[in-house]
Amino acid sequence: MAEKVLKKEKVGEALKELSKFRLFAPSKSNGTILYKQIEDPSDACLDFGNTTVPAKKIVFPQTETLFRFMLGNPELKEKNVEEEGTTVVFGIRPCDARAMGIVDNLFSWDYQDPYYLKRRELTTLVGLACIQPPSINCFCTSVGGEPFSEENLDVLLVDLGEMYLFKAITEKGEKLKTTLGSQLDEAPSDAVKKSGELADKANVQIKRTIDTKGIPEKLPTLWENELWKRVSAACLGCGICTYLCPTCHCFDIQDEVEGAEGRRARMWDSCMFREYTLHASGHNPRPTRRERTRNRINHKYSYFPSKFQVIACVGCGRCINLCPVNIDILEILGQVVDA
Repeated sequence: MAEKVLKKEKVGEALKELSKFRLFAPSKSNGTILYKQIEDPSDACLDFGNTTVPAKKIVFPQTETLFRFMLGNPELKEKNVEEEGTTVVFGIRPCDARAMGIVDNLFSWDYQDPYYLKRRELTTLVGLACIQPPSINCFCTSVGGEPFSEENLDVLLVDLGEMYLFKAITEKGEKLKTTLGSQLDEAPSDAVKKSGELADKANVQIKRTIDTKGIPEKLPTLWENELWKRVSAACLGCGICTYLCPTCHCFDIQDEVEGAEGRRARMWDSCMFREYTLHASGHNPRPTRRERTRNRINHKYSYFPSKFQVIACVGCGRCINLCPVNIDILEILGQVVDA
């Protein structure tokens, strides 16, 4: 089947066509790039490194109502994710798409989470390959990813200059190609070859790397090692590293009541917060940032790989770029290797 391209002058038309769905795309807001639901194609920004907040918020909202209740009424008004409709995420970076696949493991493991999994089923991911690393701290190639990775994507767009190569990967992607039929053109004969050359160049531009072989097995042997005190000394416990991580999935569930009505809500939480592990008795098994830092690294690089055979990190570099005290997860892993 002939490959297709989306010419850049037709991107606006394509987004307008996709706006009949629940359409999200990178958008600039007060100088920050975020995934936002858009209706006006001009709001989309495809000339960006990566968004500050990962796309996980689209399928795993920071706060969501699970159901509502009323005093004296035994009926629960449950949330119906179906009502949100089909969602298209346009311009997601390969690392963020790969992260969703990692998080899928958690929400479909011992319990099938109906809210998350239904959103995932209704969501089509249109990826944008990284011609250049979005940041100097990208290290996706160290944890199983690539700048042109197709993993977990339905469509991959590759910037060829005046056009994007439009590669449909899944059945969802093929349906989207049909939807955008009038906006897509036949690809030039050298488009696929050029895409491959760009992919090869992109891989070698990832400068920060670490060999993760052996780290999952070594971490449990370093439980009492002094490195945890050392690497956690500067930590503020702000939780930025977890809130902005595309694979972190900790949440809290609370009942909020006002008068005779209330709701049960789920919201993001962080293992870097003291309250996260605080027992009703007052005991806390992770009383200091030393224990909480140790847990965060062990969870991503040992516990999760042991349970699901994949490291819970995609090397996006957000936790390095945005940490207010410059804690660097690659430096921590380097100390683990050398310990």
